[in-house]
Amino acid sequence: MMSTRLRPLLTACAASALMAACAVGPKAPDAPLPPLASGAFVSSPLGSATGATTSAEARSDWWRLYADPTLDGLIEQAFAQNNQLEAAVANLRAVRASLSEARSGLLPTTGTSASATRSQSSSATAQGLPAGQDAPEIDIYDVGLDASYEIDLFGRVASTIRAARADADAQAAALDIIRVSVAAETTRAYADACSANAQIAVAERTLSLQQNTADLTRRLLEGGAGTALDTSRAQAQLASTRAQLPSLRAQRDGALFRLATLTGVTPAEASTAARACMRPPQLTQPIPVGDGAALLARRPDIRQAERTLAAAAARVNVATAALFPTISLGGSIGSTALDASDLSDDSSYRFSFGPLISWSFPNVLAARARIEAADARTDAALATFDQTVLSALEETETALTNYANELDRRAALTEARDQAANASRLARLRFDAGADSLFTVLDAQRTEATADAALAQSDALVTTYQIALFKALAGGWDQTEG
Repeated sequence: MMSTRLRPLLTACAASALMAACAVGPKAPDAPLPPLASGAFVSSPLGSATGATTSAEARSDWWRLYADPTLDGLIEQAFAQNNQLEAAVANLRAVRASLSEARSGLLPTTGTSASATRSQSSSATAQGLPAGQDAPEIDIYDVGLDASYEIDLFGRVASTIRAARADADAQAAALDIIRVSVAAETTRAYADACSANAQIAVAERTLSLQQNTADLTRRLLEGGAGTALDTSRAQAQLASTRAQLPSLRAQRDGALFRLATLTGVTPAEASTAARACMRPPQLTQPIPVGDGAALLARRPDIRQAERTLAAAAARVNVATAALFPTISLGGSIGSTALDASDLSDDSSYRFSFGPLISWSFPNVLAARARIEAADARTDAALATFDQTVLSALEETETALTNYANELDRRAALTEARDQAANASRLARLRFDAGADSLFTVLDAQRTEATADAALAQSDALVTTYQIALFKALAGGWDQTEG
C-alpha cells in the first residue's frame, strides 16, 4: 500500500481533473503537476563515484553528451524512419481528428433539402369529385435550409470536448514515450555492438598471447625439455578462449540487427560504422540528473497517466449530463410551390423556429449505471496515475544506484586487470630465467585473460546503465532542443 505521506502528494497532481467530475457544466482548466516534496533523489550524489552526476537540469538530447557523430546520425535516422514512431504519429492524428469532431458540437447543425414530388389522392376520399372521376395529380416543389443548435446547459458538449482534448494530450504523451524508448534503444544497440567488438578485440589479444605460449610448449616438448601435460594445458586454455569468439560475434551481429530495425532498415543494411566501432561511447562530463520535481513534470508516462485521468473525470460529467434534458433550438426556412417557377415568389416562402426539449425518462437507470461505470474508470485511472509516479521514481533510483555501483566495480576491476597483467609479465620473465614453471605462466595468463574480459564487460555495463539512467530521466522526447 502507498504510504500516507506520499499519497496526498501524488493525488494532488490530478485534483483539478477530479474536481471536474463533481458538477455538471463548464470547469476550470486542469492544474499543472506540483513539485515533489522532497525534491532531490535519494541516491544523489552517486556514493564514491564523485563527479559522475550533477544536479543540473537533465537534457533531452542526452546522446550528444557522448560527442559521437555516428551515434548522432543513428538517432536522427531513427527519429525519421522508425516504424513505431510513424504509427504513433498516425494515431495522434486520428485522436486529434476526434477532438475536432467533438468541438463541432459547439456549432449549429445545418442541412439543405430539395424535392419534387407528384401525388394523387384516393378518389374514395376526395371531396366534391363526381362519381367515377379520378382525383387530379398534383406536383409539389420544395427547397429549404434547416439548422439546429444544442444549448449546452448541463455541460455535456463541454465535457465531451474536455475528454477528447485530454485523450489527444495522452496520445501526444504516448508518442513522447516512444521517442524516449527509440532514443535509448538505438543508443543501447549501438553501444552493444561497440562493446561486443571491444570484447572480441580483448579475446583476440588473449588468443594471440596464448597461441604463442602453446607454440612454446610444443617446441619444448619436441626438444625434450617440456611435458605433454604442459602442452595439453596450453592447448586447452587456447581452445577455451577461442570458444568465446563465436558468441561475442553473435552478440555483435544481434545488436547490429536491432539497430537496423530501430533505424527503419533491413538487417542487410545495418550501419557499417557501428559494425566497425571498437569502443562503446564514453562520457566526458557528469550526467545532469536534475531533481525529483523536474522528473515528475518531465516524464511523458506521468503526463499520459494524468491526461488519461482527466479524460476519465470528464466522462463522468458526460454520463451525468444524460440525467438532464437535452435542449435544442431549431429552425428552417424554405419555399414550397406547385410549380418550380413559383419557388421564388414571396407567397411561397415558409419558416419555422422553436426550442426542442428531449428528456429520456425511461433510461434513468441506464444513465445512472453509466455514471457508476465512469466513476469506477476514474478510480482506476487515479490508481494508475499513482502507480506510474511511484514506478518512475523507482526506475530512476534503480538506474542511479546501478550506475554508481558499476562505476565502483569497474574501478576495482581496472586495478585487478593491471595487477594481473603485471603478474603475467613477471611470471613469463621468471619462466624465461628458469626460476618458475610453465604452469605458473599459464595460470597467470588465464588470470589476466579473465580480468581483461571482466573489465571489458564492466565497460559495457557502465554504458548500459548510463543509457538506462538517461531513459529514466525521460530524455529524447523534446524535439525542440538541439
